[in-house]
Amino acid sequence: MPGTKTIVSVYGFEPLRIGGSETFIRELSLLLAERGWKNVVCFLSEPTPEVRKFLDLPNVSIEVIPNNWQLKWQPARDLARILRRYRPEILHLQFTGFISPYPWLARFFSVRTVIFTDQASKPEGFVPFRASLFKRFATRIINFPLDHVTCISDYVLRCWTTLDVLPATRFRRMYNYVDFRRVQPDGTAFRRKLGIPDDRLIVLKVSWMIPDKGFDDLLDAAKIVLAQNPAAHFVLVGEGADRPRFMQRAAEMGLADRVTFTGMLPDLLGQGVYSAADVVCQVSRWEEGFGFVIAEAMASARPMVGTRVGAIPELVRDGISGYIVDRRDPAALAARILDLLRDPALRRRMGDAGREFALRNFNAETNIAEFLKLYGI
Repeated sequence: MPGTKTIVSVYGFEPLRIGGSETFIRELSLLLAERGWKNVVCFLSEPTPEVRKFLDLPNVSIEVIPNNWQLKWQPARDLARILRRYRPEILHLQFTGFISPYPWLARFFSVRTVIFTDQASKPEGFVPFRASLFKRFATRIINFPLDHVTCISDYVLRCWTTLDVLPATRFRRMYNYVDFRRVQPDGTAFRRKLGIPDDRLIVLKVSWMIPDKGFDDLLDAAKIVLAQNPAAHFVLVGEGADRPRFMQRAAEMGLADRVTFTGMLPDLLGQGVYSAADVVCQVSRWEEGFGFVIAEAMASARPMVGTRVGAIPELVRDGISGYIVDRRDPAALAARILDLLRDPALRRRMGDAGREFALRNFNAETNIAEFLKLYGI
């Protein structure tokens, strides 16, 4: 019933595919159901049919709050309506703005615990520094009702504690997660769906298609790789405003028959996308806060090549579970991809090491259960 044993979770994104956050919602909801709790999930828009089916549990209700990540009257009004209707004990904010009226709004409706999870990455070259006295003072007032801030990596935690905008005791690192039960061991069907011959070696990148994600660098590296290893085939998964430009550039570079753009896919783990790959790249230019792609690729026992930005070196151990290169360095990137493509034993060894690390650090069952302790359930 409204007002009893209810969590309201606000997500500032459109639920277009089954990814890490959707996994969190489902796994958390299952744990809550065992304890008699309801989870009211608020998105920017209605979920796709695939996502709605994935989240279709008896204790889950889905609401829509357009623009919930923006500092505007309309989303605050909509959240107030939901809080009034469900009278939750807990409000959990993800992918929303850190500065918002939501914590005070929650207190007005007698919510006992308010949690913010920072999933954001930082701009390229971002260096954390202590905020000004005015910003520290103002932020502590605005977020006084905020009980906990969870950070998805040690890198994100360091950024916040350096800023000093809230007492350090309110912050804690809690890694993101992968549902290992959903990892497909065989990617043959996905490879055949794309029409990629069995004798080609797939280099995979999954990402929002914008320059900050390093697609230009990967295309430059692809040209180098293919000149030395014609068996390579690059698969780029995702959507974004710059996808047409990347496709045109690949064609102009003469790579069209060796670079496949798939668009957005509804379920990367369920479709065996990572298992179809021989090497997975996460070559961002900006400072990644975490990287669900890294966690999912490692869970699938695939070696990584990542850039030395944000939390990526924290997740990918250079020389053990993959390689780390400097951002905007296509030559170094190509060299590491070539190292992995020519050595199947190295790929297996690094993939196994990555999976072991992911099992210890990114296991959904373990990590999401930690949130129940944070909720006080």
